[in-house]
Formats: sequence, C-alpha cells, structure tokens
Amino acid sequence: MKLLIDANLSWRLVRILQEKGFECLHVEQTGLPIPASDQLIWKFAKESNLIIVTNDEDFLNLMNLSGFPPKVLLLKTGNQSTAYLAEIILKHKKDIEELFLSPETGLLEIYSKEL
Repeated sequence: MKLLIDANLSWRLVRILQEKGFECLHVEQTGLPIPASDQLIWKFAKESNLIIVTNDEDFLNLMNLSGFPPKVLLLKTGNQSTAYLAEIILKHKKDIEELFLSPETGLLEIYSKEL
C-alpha cells in the first residue's frame, strides 16, 4: 500500500508516516508541476497505484465522475496539526490496508471524532 499526500497537507506527514512503516510521498516529490492540478494528481496516483490522502473534497468529486482507481483517503478533520493527522492515519492503518486491497471500495473517510 502506497500513499500520495496531497499538497494541502504538510510534507512533514511523509516523514512521520515513513518512520511508522508506510510507503508514501508528497505531491511535491512526484515531479508534477507545482502547484499540480487535481486532475494531474489523480492521473499520477492512478498510474502509480497510490491512495490519495487529502482533506480536499475535490477528489471525492473526481471519484464520483471517474470512478476508481485511484482510491482516496479523505480526512474530515478540519485544521489539525501534522502530528494529529499522522496519529489518526496510524490508528486507521488496518482500514487503509483494507481500502487498498478492496476491489469494491474506492473511498475511506476519517473523521476527527474517531480519534
């Protein structure tokens, strides 16, 4: 399972998650233009078999139009610290793995009240 951290989330999240065993990269590490459009990020994630991690519902809209892959992990946490986001992602590692493996599911929404 590999994660692509969207530009609206801190690049510091990558380092924290990698230290905990996740394979991930930030959009700014992809070679895409900065800023990259949502469509370019979507295409890159699809071609690279990555789950997009975002708090931007635009990717939900793209999924509704195009289906999946790529899959989307949508963080509905409001403005939170990078450490908090890492903690909530780590708490849901099993759910994220299930998302990655499921041929029927393309979206996982995580709310802050679950932490």
